[in-house]
Amino acid sequence: MRAIRLTTTRQRAAATAAATAAAVAALALAAAAPAAAISSYNSEPAPERTEVGALVVSHDHDEDPATPEQVDWVCSGTMIDRDTFLTAAHCTTDWPAGARFHVSLDQDVQAALDAAAGEHPGDPGAVAAAVAVEGTAHNHPGYPGPSSDTRDIAVVEVPADEMARRWDFTPATLPAAGQLDALGPAALDDAAFTVAGYGTQEARRGPGGHTHPGGGVRLKAPTDFNALNKAWVRVSMIGAQGNGGACYGDSGGPNFAAIGGERILVGTTITGDSPCYATNVAYRLDSPGARAFLAPYTDLP
Repeated sequence: MRAIRLTTTRQRAAATAAATAAAVAALALAAAAPAAAISSYNSEPAPERTEVGALVVSHDHDEDPATPEQVDWVCSGTMIDRDTFLTAAHCTTDWPAGARFHVSLDQDVQAALDAAAGEHPGDPGAVAAAVAVEGTAHNHPGYPGPSSDTRDIAVVEVPADEMARRWDFTPATLPAAGQLDALGPAALDDAAFTVAGYGTQEARRGPGGHTHPGGGVRLKAPTDFNALNKAWVRVSMIGAQGNGGACYGDSGGPNFAAIGGERILVGTTITGDSPCYATNVAYRLDSPGARAFLAPYTDLP
């Protein structure tokens, strides 16, 4: 689950090199290239991570009203309370007018979408309703900010009763203010990090260039702490070191750290290297900016 593209996850299961380049260019406008999916090396399915979900968007492909509406999963995210889904702002912006946002906590959201499309041909509203719960997206008002802090954070508010009726989950635990700074690099080096999401796999070379296969299934992978910046926590996803990582479609998804015997949601995947091999860059959730944005939507520790 790499962090480097934005709405790049619209490319879904098999992203071509051309689509990847376009996604990176689009993200450059936002100062950072958004993320994608969990890489295949050192990763495994994560059916137990029921708080981790996929952002599903129903939208027109373009501004032409004659073009049929389509429904796609586009990014990852995490339930941080009973009615708040945390994701990345680059996942919820730059859509055609009238786009609707939904949250699914299905383990295999792509299979669910495919099945729903077969059951409800020509009815995108029914497809979306069969797979996910519709909500209201709220982006950080300062997005996109400077590269030092792009403010790439968003939430989707969903009806708590409907989410509870559809799925059993325990919301993720957010960090306390400045918790990562208080721990420092030495303690973070000793912490076990895990990234999760629905993104594609690392780049594979084949006829026609690189592709990023897969996507749409919730996976997890171990990572290691790399560096801490004002707005970012960087983790290593080098396979030779026993790590996995994020890729296209993992944007907005969780980066957990085991701290004091508790799983803490320390950051959300935003960007990384384009082949999805080396580094995942996650937006810190213990920073003043992230906490100020989240405060109206959830109780903070």
